[in-house]
Amino acid sequence: MKKTLKIVTIFVMIILIVSCTAGINQAENKPDKDGEIAGFWKGLWNGFIILFSFIISVFNDNVTIYEVHNSGGWYNFGFLLGIMFFFGGSGGGAASRRRR
Repeated sequence: MKKTLKIVTIFVMIILIVSCTAGINQAENKPDKDGEIAGFWKGLWNGFIILFSFIISVFNDNVTIYEVHNSGGWYNFGFLLGIMFFFGGSGGGAASRRRR
């Protein structure tokens, strides 16, 4: 009975994780209403201001934290880099550690 419960639990967890994955972006490489496609630099900026964008997006439906009309991989790379710059990257904790 325990083995069956483990298998069912693992199966349900896999289904839940897979159901949360992102789908295909239909607006990728298609211009927005102004005729622009967000690239690396726009992704970098959007990643850098993510915290402020998120707070504003909670109260305003016209503000989003991610530009769907983007160039794909380069926008995503800039977005991730901007988030890392804003939150201090992964080396901030190691640099502040005291040496003995």
